[in-house]
Amino acid sequence: MQSPLKFIDSNNSSFFLTVRNRVDHYFEKNGISRRANFQMVAKTVIYITLFISLYLLIILQVFPLFLLLVLAICLGMTMAFIGFNICHDALHGSYSSKPWVNKSLGLLFNIIGANVYIWNITHNKIHHTYTNIIGHDGDLEVAPGMVRVSPIERHKPIYRYQHIYAFFLYALASMSWFFRKDYLKFFQKKIGQHENNHPKIEYFNLFFYKFIYYTLFIILPLVFMDITWWQYLIGFFALNFAEGLVLGLVFQLAHLVEQTSFPQPEENENIEEAWAQHQMRTTANFARKSKLATFLCGGLNCQVEHHLFPKICHIHYPAISDIVKQTALEHDLPYYENKTFISALKSHANFLKRMGRPQNESLSH
Repeated sequence: MQSPLKFIDSNNSSFFLTVRNRVDHYFEKNGISRRANFQMVAKTVIYITLFISLYLLIILQVFPLFLLLVLAICLGMTMAFIGFNICHDALHGSYSSKPWVNKSLGLLFNIIGANVYIWNITHNKIHHTYTNIIGHDGDLEVAPGMVRVSPIERHKPIYRYQHIYAFFLYALASMSWFFRKDYLKFFQKKIGQHENNHPKIEYFNLFFYKFIYYTLFIILPLVFMDITWWQYLIGFFALNFAEGLVLGLVFQLAHLVEQTSFPQPEENENIEEAWAQHQMRTTANFARKSKLATFLCGGLNCQVEHHLFPKICHIHYPAISDIVKQTALEHDLPYYENKTFISALKSHANFLKRMGRPQNESLSH
């Protein structure tokens, strides 16, 4: 049986103690909560209102078909932004100090098609612990057999072109997630090092909430909208392609860029550095100074801060990012960031291109 993967000195590294104390001091000095503030609540209201409005405008066919197609694309992007901005914080328990608020907002994740229970395992427990460790971090399974993200993976000739076709695969991310991935993860014996032993209620929740999603986005449009089946499919695919592309791009720009590393465990199944140092080497920010990027991406553009402090609401990440950066540099640790979304996108494409070469070529460039 595989022994648990461990980090040395996980919570007591000099870097983490220092940066945690400085961040604590920032909140105490300014007398502000680590949770959501008025700005965060306003953002939540905006996104939920936009989601409901777009859905009703489409289902009630208020506009001509070509405009409904545009609204479907906007709805898909809005669903991704709700996941980033509201559900992500709620499921980490960082939105509110009241568990019922976090749980209630987290349920939106089920409504937009994902599964809260599986997300808590794959993302909160596994990805945040074993970031960028091949064979452990399930988020590296971008498109198994189609996209190569590590030199230790067996090379295929098709990978030489992955920096081109990977972006088309990202557009399929939401459909793969909502129709395949959740079921696959739920019914396999293990997710990474997590042994699956689901409470019985989660079997009901899986199918119940998936049925709600399928009802909202498949059954009701077909029943109430005066459109043909092929017109429905165009709208459905447009919605999901927009949502999938946004999801795929934002998730990949945080960990699969040129700077980040992919540490491998020693023979004793240990990672020979502290967990916080590991996060600094495997995570990157993009456009952290951009208010627009933060508004749209829910602080995922400040991924370094999120991985170190997942219990702090993302609305505060830009403010504490300078503290984290300064502390990292003082401890001779990297602070990876791409200044803009475009530069991060370019870095991701270069990463895919490098990983698309055979091992000897990828290591020599």
